[in-house]
This record gives sequence, C-alpha cells and structure tokens, in this order.
Amino acid sequence: MSGRCRSTVWMGMVHNIVAYETAGSLLGLGMSVWQALATVVVANVILILAMWVNSVAGAKYGIPFPVLVRASFGHQAAQIPVLIRAFVAIFWFAVQSWAGSKAVGAVLGLLIPGWAALGDVHVLGMGLNDALAYAVFWVLHAYVISHGMERVKFFELWAGPLVIVLGLGLVTWALVAAHGVGPLFAEPSKLTNGQFWHVFFLSVTGLIGVWATLVLNIPDFTRFARSQKDQVVGQAIGLPGTAIVFAVMSIIITSGTIVVFGRPIWDPVELLKQFHNPVILILGSFSLLVATLSVNVAANVVSPAYDLINLFPKKLNFVKAGMLSIVIALFFAPWLWFDNANTIFAILGAIGGTLGPVAGIMIGDFYFVRRRNYDMAAFYSRNGPYSYSNGWNFRALVAMGIGTILSLIGLFVPALSGLYAYSWFLGVGAGLIVYVFLMRPRESVVALSQASSEVD
Repeated sequence: MSGRCRSTVWMGMVHNIVAYETAGSLLGLGMSVWQALATVVVANVILILAMWVNSVAGAKYGIPFPVLVRASFGHQAAQIPVLIRAFVAIFWFAVQSWAGSKAVGAVLGLLIPGWAALGDVHVLGMGLNDALAYAVFWVLHAYVISHGMERVKFFELWAGPLVIVLGLGLVTWALVAAHGVGPLFAEPSKLTNGQFWHVFFLSVTGLIGVWATLVLNIPDFTRFARSQKDQVVGQAIGLPGTAIVFAVMSIIITSGTIVVFGRPIWDPVELLKQFHNPVILILGSFSLLVATLSVNVAANVVSPAYDLINLFPKKLNFVKAGMLSIVIALFFAPWLWFDNANTIFAILGAIGGTLGPVAGIMIGDFYFVRRRNYDMAAFYSRNGPYSYSNGWNFRALVAMGIGTILSLIGLFVPALSGLYAYSWFLGVGAGLIVYVFLMRPRESVVALSQASSEVD
C-alpha cells in the first residue's frame, strides 16, 4: 500500500462523526478550550505509547492479534479475548450507525414534508423519524455487506479528506463568527480544580476507550511493516497526528457554537441545520454519511465478521457473519444514551476497562514472560508450549478477571466510584502484574524490577 493510501485510510478511520462528537463533548462537560485541548493531547500520547508497546510483536513475527494472543491465553481460551474484541467492534458499529443516521435524517427532512412531525411518534425510545433514518442507514450497510467490500473501497481514499474539507469550512465559520481566535479561547472553564481533575482523568480514559480495540489488534496492521522503525514512524504520523488535528478542529468549532448560539453543539449534523441552508446541509450530510459508511464497514464489520467465522467456520461465510454482526448491533440501542456527554465518557470508560486487562496480559507475556521471544511453530501446534491445559491458560483468565473487576469496580460500588476515572489504566496494570506473577512467580519480581531500571 502506498504512503498516500495509508494516510487517507487513516484519515477515513479517524475523521468520523463519533471522533468529532467525543472531542467536542469535552466542552459539554464544562472544560475550557485549553483544558479540552490538553486532554486530547495527553490521551493521544498515552494511546500511541500503548500501541507502540503492543505492536512490536506483530512487526517482528508478522502475525495478527488472534494468533499472538494464543501465547498468553492458549489456543482455545484465545477465543475469549477475540470474541470480546468482536463485540466491541459491533458496539462501535451501532454507535457509528446511529451518528451517521442523523445525516440521513437531515437530508430526508429536506425532501419529505412533515418529516419533523414524525418525531412526535415514539418507537423503542426514539422518534419515528429517527427510527426510519436509522433503518435506512442500516439497510445501506446491509446492501454494502451483501455485495462485498469492493463497494466501498474507493470511498476509503477520499472519505477522510472530504470530512477534513467540511471541518476546515466549519473552522473558518467559527473564526469569522467569533471575530477571531480570541473569543473562541476566552470561554472560561465551568469546573473547579477538584472537579476538573476528576473529569480530566475520566475524559482521558474515555478518549483512550475510543481506540482501546486498536491497542489490542494493532499487530493486525504492523505485521505488514518492513521494520520496527517503519511501524513506529507510520503510527506516529498516521494516528495521533490526524486524531489530534481533527480533535482540535472539533473543539474550536464547538467553542464557536458557544459564542454564536450560547451553548455547545458537538453534533455536526445539528450544527449544519443551524445554517438554514439546504445546499450546506445536503453537501455536509453527504460528506458525513460517506465517511461513516466507509469507517463502519471497514473497521467495525470486517473484523467481527471474520472473528465469528473463526468460531463457526462451517455455518458462516463473510456475508452471513457480517449480517449477524449488524443485527447484534441493534441491541446496543445507542439512541438511548449517545446524546449525553457524561454517558458517552462513562460507557467509553467501560470499554477501556474491559479491554485494558487483555492489553496488559499481552504486554506482560511478550516483555516479561517470553522476554520478547516467541516460538513461531507453537502458535500453530496443539501440543506446544502455548497449548497449556487442553488449550486453556487459566492463569491468563484469572488475570483478565481480576483486571476487569478492578477496572470496573468504581462503576458498581459507589464508595469506589472515583476509581472509575482510571478504569483503563487499572485494567492494563492489574492484568499485566497479576499475569506475570502467576506465570513466573519466582522471576516476576526480577523481571519487573529490571524493566523499571531500564525505563529509569
């Protein structure tokens, strides 16, 4: 794949409605623009460091996540983290579909008289107009899946840049409407010092949660790298750079809505409606729709579809698995919670907390247990060192269970609610430490102390 193709695919992955709304909603939590920008930068720095650490094995051995995870979990138990990753991808499909359906609804609202009145009729917790728009967008995904990936491949090369053009247009509007940069950055924080730090860590964890799946399956990408240097440089340019730029644009635009409308509008479709211009609304909505369709099928259908095929190879092919994935996605019901900034980050924290222990176990296995050396043949052998007990490494499952409990305990125990802001970090740390100690009880302390000395 050429450098141009790689960069545009990354743009298509990063530049989508959910990424825009997640960054913009930081202002909805009461942050100032400067606080929101700092939160985005910190989250992306932590994210890229975690990806670098977990990407080395993929580049070194040229094998993807579902195979690498066998070393720590065993051939059979490895299906559990793979299945968790699949369901998280399906969850993101549901969220992206709901966000994209708003663009569909905006266009239909221009074409169909009385469309807004349908919102007075409620179906499954949403207005009938929203339900119809969601159904239309869902059927569009089903059509693409049923005809294979060739239908959207050409979208991936220009969907991201198209959204950037739209974003730059909205940034220009914000600067003009606010009469310069000053007013956009002058809005004070609505959080006290104590409140800010709690919201800051919760938001950092939530922003990491958006890409927590990629921390796990980054070997799926780096296994094609020609060298470790290439994969490190490629990630540094591809993800944090584009993600930070896009988040900055979102925050500036959302700040502009505060100046102009007196309230933060982090929903880009809702913002487009405020211009009361059919041309702007149709072109903008089309850009968002294409970008969402591109990232949703490529990132959130292909992966779980192949994971499901791996589980049921005799019963499923790509089309059947893809259709099953998007049917399951309906049960996540994002229309019930996605429009609330606090709920967004609470759920993102849960995702990070669930995936964090698996990342910690993989990192602990590669660096501390295996000392960066895997037995390639053992990945494909039922009787090798990664077979454990009939394919099950129960120590990895215990570590994952303890890590998950610690990462999510603040969500269920009110007295420990403050811990929930650190869910991903607790999950990674607990998964790594418990796994290393269970796997190498005599040498784990030495391994961890040596690693600490090297870092110092």
